[in-house]
Amino acid sequence: MGRPKTFDEDRVLEAAMRAFWAAGYEATSTDDLCEATGLGRSSIYNTFKSKHDLFEKTLLRYMTQRTAAAVELLESAMPVREKIRALLWQAADTETGDPTGCLVVNSMIELAPRDAEIATRLERDQDRRLTALRLAIEAGQRQQEIDPEKDPATLAHFVVATISGMRVLARGGADRSTLRAVASTALDAI
Repeated sequence: MGRPKTFDEDRVLEAAMRAFWAAGYEATSTDDLCEATGLGRSSIYNTFKSKHDLFEKTLLRYMTQRTAAAVELLESAMPVREKIRALLWQAADTETGDPTGCLVVNSMIELAPRDAEIATRLERDQDRRLTALRLAIEAGQRQQEIDPEKDPATLAHFVVATISGMRVLARGGADRSTLRAVASTALDAI
């Protein structure tokens, strides 16, 4: 009979998620994960089976947290332009202490082209965000906040692409004023 776990799995997943987010999947070694989580190799592999399994769990955690917050915002009662402004400003004003960029965007670039499981998870997450955005835009069109001649699906893709691009810019070192200028320009285009 194995020993019972003596660690908080949520804390471990959060620490591992931040390690993958900061360095990427390939560049995060098992030693990096041990250091980030405070666990030994055997505890990591006994609990999560593999680095890939741990990564999948952390990616799911990230998507669940971030997408749920975005969907909640998009389903709120505020005007749609304010909802989109809030999403764009979140991308421009990353939280202190968070790694730069976005674990989803990083994973799309690094893993999706060669990992079908990860690609499928990312596609489902993106579909959820796009649907929430499209529905919010359609509501904004009914309220005459957004030009009804514009295609809501195209606008939703534009917003997601802009936010993803802003995350890449941030990862590349763009400062907050540059990111805010991109957000303002995107908002003007909607």
